[in-house]
Amino acid sequence: MDLDLDTSARAFRDEARAWLAEHVPAEPLPSFDTVEGFARHREWEAQLADARWSVVSWPRDLGGRDASLLEWVLFEEEYYAAGAPGRVNQNGIFMLAPTLFSHGTEEQLHRILPKMARAEEVWAQAWSEPEAGSDIAALRSTASRVDGGWLLNGQKTWSSRAAFADRAFGLFRSDPDAVRHRGLTYLMADLRAEGVTVRPIPQLDGEPGFAEIFFDDVFVPDEDVIGAPGEGWRVAMTTANNERGLSLRSPGRFLAAADRLVDLWSRADRPDATAERVADAWIGARAYQLYTFGTLTRLAEGAELGPESSVNKLFWSHLDVALQETALDVLGPAAELRGPWTDGWLFSLAGPIYGGTDQIQRTIVAERLLGLPKEKR
Repeated sequence: MDLDLDTSARAFRDEARAWLAEHVPAEPLPSFDTVEGFARHREWEAQLADARWSVVSWPRDLGGRDASLLEWVLFEEEYYAAGAPGRVNQNGIFMLAPTLFSHGTEEQLHRILPKMARAEEVWAQAWSEPEAGSDIAALRSTASRVDGGWLLNGQKTWSSRAAFADRAFGLFRSDPDAVRHRGLTYLMADLRAEGVTVRPIPQLDGEPGFAEIFFDDVFVPDEDVIGAPGEGWRVAMTTANNERGLSLRSPGRFLAAADRLVDLWSRADRPDATAERVADAWIGARAYQLYTFGTLTRLAEGAELGPESSVNKLFWSHLDVALQETALDVLGPAAELRGPWTDGWLFSLAGPIYGGTDQIQRTIVAERLLGLPKEKR
């Protein structure tokens, strides 16, 4: 890829930078793991949507700008550099939407995506179960065929945003006689529907970043099936590859964090102890940026995201941890206290667990990219 931006890309980037400089809230919004914060983030998403910055790569008739993937990456860099609020509907925009573009119907696209772009409907993940975490093929929640749709039964857990979300998407076993990856159906469900119980899961700070979802004969119409019934695993791989390979963790997130880390280190009383780790984190963020540009080139040439997404997931998961933990060490004892000096460095994200554990990603890399048989791993 030519890293020298053309006139059009520079104009797009400059327009985004100017809009964000004018509209990003001066003070951080409350956590979207609170009732007030969730509502405030919905309002922010609507403001983005009004200016067509919510989903820049989507078609214009769905609320986007028809922006290229390169322009989307440039927008993400400007978004994070500006310190803009977190995306409360990231599960929908960055995971479900690419799945709908690949497997959804025109009716689904026009019914679901405009509301998603404005956060009128916020989406939760309904993937993991008590005995099916990274091994999602072991799920036990069921979808039983009835007239005009499906009845859902079972339990999902660690569902991001589910405590306050409106809808959820996930896999359900629709053929009890099929083995593992077969007989699964990808469904969307209303979390306000009769038979749904949402039980928030408090985090260490007491806020419900996740929730359990219980389904007790919950009716879902046929129009909310994505792809063909029984072909849910194939559809879900589109979601997983986007989560791990491109859309959920753009380079802008890490570039902004690395720059903040360098600034934090430069102001520390004892900078020498962590200098090498700070440099490694900064280099890692730039390496991830270049890798993403390479991914964009392959996609522009007609390639699809595949098992190489697992390599990407491994890299950004550990880069995320390295950035956060290095910042905590630079802060020293002050890192244990809540206050303006922490500048947001309060914890290390569980990247090696969510979105598929490291073990799962390494298995995929060994089997599908390196071609190693099981006994060689």
